[in-house]
Amino acid sequence: MTSDATQHPMFARPLSERPIALNYGFSGAHEDEKACSDAIRRGSRSFHLASLLLPSPTRQAARALYAFCRHSDDLIDDPRSGMPALLRLRQRLDLIYAGDPAPYSCDRAFARVVREHQIPKPVVDALLDGFAMDLDGRRHETIEDVKAYATCVASSVGLMMACVMGVRDRAAFARAADLGIAMQLTNIARDVGEDARNGRLYLPLEWLVEYGIDPAAFLRNPRHSDALGAVVQRLLAEAARHYRLGHAGIPCLPRSCRHAIRTAALVYEAIGEEIAANGYDSVSKRASTGLARKISLLIRARGEDVRWTATSARDLHASTEVVARDLVGLSGTVKETESMQEIASEPEQNARIGRVTEILIRLHEDARVVARERRRAARERVASLA
Repeated sequence: MTSDATQHPMFARPLSERPIALNYGFSGAHEDEKACSDAIRRGSRSFHLASLLLPSPTRQAARALYAFCRHSDDLIDDPRSGMPALLRLRQRLDLIYAGDPAPYSCDRAFARVVREHQIPKPVVDALLDGFAMDLDGRRHETIEDVKAYATCVASSVGLMMACVMGVRDRAAFARAADLGIAMQLTNIARDVGEDARNGRLYLPLEWLVEYGIDPAAFLRNPRHSDALGAVVQRLLAEAARHYRLGHAGIPCLPRSCRHAIRTAALVYEAIGEEIAANGYDSVSKRASTGLARKISLLIRARGEDVRWTATSARDLHASTEVVARDLVGLSGTVKETESMQEIASEPEQNARIGRVTEILIRLHEDARVVARERRRAARERVASLA
């Protein structure tokens, strides 16, 4: 990387850290990384498991990225925070890019990541812009408006991950943006009822009106209907198109990273399939994927997706979604001469799969134990009232 590029205002300055010798040989980086790992383990089983499939340096960077994004999201979701919290986040991001992060583990770890991988600041700013839309209670008139929101809150993260994995090809960045859009549309489809009960509505308003649904009435009394199911089905069809485009970009990633990203994509696609199996009812039911399904997707993700073999070359070079063009262009600003990460050996890949499968089984057993304890406690409460 060139010195000119590293001093560009879009990129982070070096961290101002005390020499390790003055800290008794302790830098704090390991503890920051551990805190980030704990955050992803608590926050998202799917992303935690997918991260285990990444090579170690990429995994650490991905977890730092996730921890900062998750911490920021939790702050914004806190009903006591509001716009002042967003303003503080913007100030903290300025400090991160100035090389002087605030005293939070996720800020320090993220500062190292954006510096080392030259993640342009406007890409991270876009994430905070998405949070601003949530705080404003913004409703989205068209599907393009929904995708603009998805670009901010999800494609931005996909583009950051692409930077972490060493991607420098514009087409690959465009496909990373598509995968982010697809996942966020799936999230919206899955959480229609939960969002409505919290006063939020992310479905395109013009679609609701087209199917005879009054958005205000639906928010007052969220109920599933055939018309609402048709809107959810249409949203998932749009997500499916972006998944197809997203899959076309996965072969452009380092070979050691493809399995993790393909696993995450397939698990999210499976959520859409569960929504369809539930009759597109996301109000009274919440779609999820079970242990056996996750393991089968984990194994399937080892190879390229044969569904799109015939169209993958064309899809790779498809035009970038209009709402994501600026961020995609910024993500490919810096050209590096560093080689992509080394290919993981077959034994290493098998070891990762075994480790992830063991964790999946353990989590499943833990969930069963918790469920049994809850049922036992409920029976005891009933008995005490008799």
